[in-house]
Amino acid sequence: MKTNEFLSILKENSSKALLFGYNNTQLVAQNYHITEVKHTTIKAVDCGGQMDQWNETIIQLLEPATYNGEAAMSCMKASGILNKVGKLASYDLDAVVKFEYGNANFHTAHLPVEQVLVGDDKIIIQLTTEVTQCKAADACGLTLEELAPSTGDTCTPGGGCC
Repeated sequence: MKTNEFLSILKENSSKALLFGYNNTQLVAQNYHITEVKHTTIKAVDCGGQMDQWNETIIQLLEPATYNGEAAMSCMKASGILNKVGKLASYDLDAVVKFEYGNANFHTAHLPVEQVLVGDDKIIIQLTTEVTQCKAADACGLTLEELAPSTGDTCTPGGGCC
């Protein structure tokens, strides 16, 4: 999802609660905070020597240690926070938006949006994980079988998992 799409969803659903789902069945505690917005430029060189560059907007979600029954943040409040950020540091509206999140039971990661679920009084931004990939498989000689994720519990030289 692009940054401009996310901002539009917030604006179009201003009166609704904004929730985030992760790990297929879990929800970020509804008393989360938006603690930071990162405007990042990624400059990458793959193993085949090809350069690539792109921008990402990374919105950090912090889940407080305790929950006291607070209501979920509204889309309007989230939009206000993000608009304040945009006045200080302009968004690349075409940048992919990701959410930085982690807790004691889920490793911290930058999670892209898988889908948006819209209900009568809330929206849930369902986050997903990404797998690593080789962007230069032809150049480095890897086959599709070698690129497939390992199903074994250990990684050994020549085992295809590393």
